[in-house]
Amino acid sequence: MASSKSVVLAALFANAAIAVLKFVGYLLTRSPSMLAETYHSISDTGNQIFLLFGIRYSGKEASREHPFGYGKAQFFYSFLVAVLLFGIAGWESASHGYEAIVHPHPISPGTTTVAGVTFPNVWVNYAVLLSAIAFESYALRKAFQGLSAQMREHGWSTIREAFRKTSDVTTLTAFTEDSIAIGGAALALVGIFLSRWTGNPIYDAVASFLIGLLLMGFALALAWENKRLLIGESLPSDEEQALKGIVARWDGVRHIDDFRTVFFGPERLVVTADVSFEDGLETEQIDDRITAIERALIEHEPQIRKVYIEPER
Repeated sequence: MASSKSVVLAALFANAAIAVLKFVGYLLTRSPSMLAETYHSISDTGNQIFLLFGIRYSGKEASREHPFGYGKAQFFYSFLVAVLLFGIAGWESASHGYEAIVHPHPISPGTTTVAGVTFPNVWVNYAVLLSAIAFESYALRKAFQGLSAQMREHGWSTIREAFRKTSDVTTLTAFTEDSIAIGGAALALVGIFLSRWTGNPIYDAVASFLIGLLLMGFALALAWENKRLLIGESLPSDEEQALKGIVARWDGVRHIDDFRTVFFGPERLVVTADVSFEDGLETEQIDDRITAIERALIEHEPQIRKVYIEPER
């Protein structure tokens, strides 16, 4: 959890600074793709605030109303990030880009003087976007470190596998968001450069439109990943079978009648099982075996927070 929080904080400070710089670049040049990138960075900054709130809220102690705690708050706030922030930012960027394609206007050819040095306003855009790529690369590195730690812990071989299986949506959101941010800044940089070089504003407008599509595509993907956890996803089949095998092979277990796992928060798992024990075992012996099985399951899978085993006759 501490790793997730540091990832989010790194992205928050980077995105807040970048949003201001991008807006300055837009005011100087009226570039459509710079406005799209401003929407992008503002939404990114809002994302981090939502995610931090989710981390803090999910840390509340369990109560009678929420006996398994508030862990799913992170799934909810990450879902809000996708729907409210990325969806809106993506739509606004795509709409502004489409409008610029239909009614193109050139980037402002004005100049700016700083410390006695005069340079074209478009250079501000280049500097801001290159700085954004540098800042986002740092944030992406932090997010990748967090995701890599999970991959090593769970034995996942690819980022795609981690994307499908992780329950740490905060790190997942930060990693994907930073990747998209670098892609968006690169698109804007290419679009502005081509428009400046050719004198045709269409490239800048198309870049803005593509940034919007990129954001909306990410919004859909992230919303889908959070949906699976919000409605109660189990462990991946192979990992669940490994846990089931521990129970099935335990001394005194005849067979497993029912076995279920479900996430109730990032890396917080509940396991329930109905287990038939061999005839002739006393109640005290069954209780000892249940306690030993629970301990073995938790040792095998650190994400497990609660184990409920119901003995059957």
